[in-house]
Amino acid sequence: MLVGLILFGFGLGLTVLGGYGLPPWDVFHQGLAEQTPLTIGSAVIVVGAILLCVLVVLDEPIGVGTLANVVVIGLALDATLWVFDQPTQTIVRVGLTLVGPVVVAIGSGYYIGVGLGPGPRDGLMTALDRRGVALWKARAGIEVVALTAGVVLGGTVGWGTVWFLVTIGPAVHFFVPRLTLPAVVAEPSS
Repeated sequence: MLVGLILFGFGLGLTVLGGYGLPPWDVFHQGLAEQTPLTIGSAVIVVGAILLCVLVVLDEPIGVGTLANVVVIGLALDATLWVFDQPTQTIVRVGLTLVGPVVVAIGSGYYIGVGLGPGPRDGLMTALDRRGVALWKARAGIEVVALTAGVVLGGTVGWGTVWFLVTIGPAVHFFVPRLTLPAVVAEPSS
C-alpha cells in the first residue's frame, strides 16, 4: 500500500514538473497552494482531511488505506518537488507529462490492489453513488467542480490535463488487476 501511495504522489510530482497541465484535482490543489501558504502536497493533505470528515458524516467505509492516502500522497508529491527542479528542456518536460499518469496508475494498482480502503476523493464518488447519483455522473461532476475551482484559483491547465484524463482510466484498468493481491481464503478449522 505504501509503495503504491508513494508512486502515486511521485507520478503527480512528475506532472507538476512537466508543467503542461495537471489532473483536475491537482489543478485545484495547485490553485489552493497558489492562494495560501500551503505547498501543493500539503493542499492535497488538507483537502483529503476535509473529505475524510465528509465521509465520516456520510457514514462511508474508511480503511487504513483511506487514512494513509490522505497523508502519504501529499508528502510524496512535495518530496518529489523538493528533490527535483523543474527541467528547462522541453523534451524532458514533455516526457514527464507523458509518464506521470502511467506512474500514478501503477501506484493506484498497488494501493487499490491491497483492498485497505479507497482514497477520500474516490470515497466521495461512491458516497454520491450510494445516494442515487450514477457513478459516472458523480465522478464527472466531482472532476468538473475540482477543475473549475482550480482554474479560478490559478492552477495549471493544458494539454497535460487532457492527456491525464485520456490515459489514466485505461492505465488504471491495465495495472489494477495485475497488481491486486490474490484473496486469501481461510482454511476451515477442524
